Amino acid sequence: MSHEDVEVLVVGAGQAGIAMSEHLSRAGVEHLVVERDRIAERWRSWRWDSLVANGPAWHDRFPGLAFDGDPDSFVGKEQVADYLVAYAEKFRAPIRTGVEVRSVRPQANRPGFSVETNEGTIDARYVVAATGPFQRPIIPEVVPDEAGIHQLHSNQYRNPAQLLEGAVLVVGAGSSGVQIADELRRSGREVYLAVGPHDRPPRSYRGRDFCWWLGVLGKWDMAAPPVGAEHVTIAVSGAHGGHTVDFRRLAATGVTLLGRAGAYEDGELAIAPDLRANILAGDANYLSVLDEADAYVLRNGLDLPAEPEAHVIGQDPESLTHPILSLDLHAAGVTSIVWATGFALDYSWLQIDPAAFDERGRPRHQRGVSAESGIYFLGLPWQSRRGSSFLWGVWHDARHIADQIGIQRGYAAYRASAQTSPPHPAEIEFASTGAA
Repeated sequence: MSHEDVEVLVVGAGQAGIAMSEHLSRAGVEHLVVERDRIAERWRSWRWDSLVANGPAWHDRFPGLAFDGDPDSFVGKEQVADYLVAYAEKFRAPIRTGVEVRSVRPQANRPGFSVETNEGTIDARYVVAATGPFQRPIIPEVVPDEAGIHQLHSNQYRNPAQLLEGAVLVVGAGSSGVQIADELRRSGREVYLAVGPHDRPPRSYRGRDFCWWLGVLGKWDMAAPPVGAEHVTIAVSGAHGGHTVDFRRLAATGVTLLGRAGAYEDGELAIAPDLRANILAGDANYLSVLDEADAYVLRNGLDLPAEPEAHVIGQDPESLTHPILSLDLHAAGVTSIVWATGFALDYSWLQIDPAAFDERGRPRHQRGVSAESGIYFLGLPWQSRRGSSFLWGVWHDARHIADQIGIQRGYAAYRASAQTSPPHPAEIEFASTGAA
């Protein structure tokens, strides 16, 4: 087994790790990126076949490289993965694949960390955990295996043909749940969709995509989610050229809407009586964005065509006026459940001071700077702003982390001198890295 030393070790070669490597490379900081699979592997193997990005190509990218083709298109998952590979090649990112990090422990009596991998040990002065927010799929322990229903997480779903014949229950109405439910219904399946609290922005309005509106309205730069909305999902889709998610329209295609899934007993799945409240709250979010957009157009004198029909909310479907409060899964013909219920963080490999994590295992950090000196996090939801876990947002967070590492390198390089005034840490960093 090998042993090597590196100044900065970046764990993960997805969008976060690649962005981190670019900024470290620009600063001339020696580093290594390790990845247990292929570069951007989760874009390839943790997403369904027909997935496209939720933002247009002009927006959801790194600043240094554009996607090929129509900038207003929504690119597929393989194209996103290929883009990340090409971006890493553009600046010759020092990425080593097939390396699984098993543990990171502080060094004894000296700064830095000992990193155990499947290929040996790496000693690193600084470690950046760039493994992103999609680490451990969450499948609630609701329906037992003995119920005889095929259950899988959205990261395991690929296409309708993968599932057993019969109806499908999709739990979760964020981007993944909505798109999977729509695809299943278009394939001819009977579909039930459990809808929880969500934001429902317009896909486009007055000729501009919602990504543009969230930008000019300052919503991407929100520093924290509104109180009580920490776990609210965003129902938005780039599928079929991009369209506004409309649950009433989805119901009109034959999808049966439900409230949140509850307890399971004797073949019956309890359904919370919150469907109307969740739909109405989503409507209010949608209309508020339209109102803010209209005010922005008026205030700035923009020549963007009015779109009064966008303010019209359609007729409520039967599943909304007479909600189902209990679903007999077998009587309904449900043979599969797709849990689009998100992911949990898993930093069990970071064997550092437990105080660096909260009671739920989430990192305690300030814009990615850990409470454990020398450890940094990248790609977390709301790491510095609403856009942090998006392709373009993580690039800006990586720049901040690179700056913070540079500052610490400056302090570490300090040497007291009785003859001259010691330089500022930033000056030491620039001198040592050659950055201007």
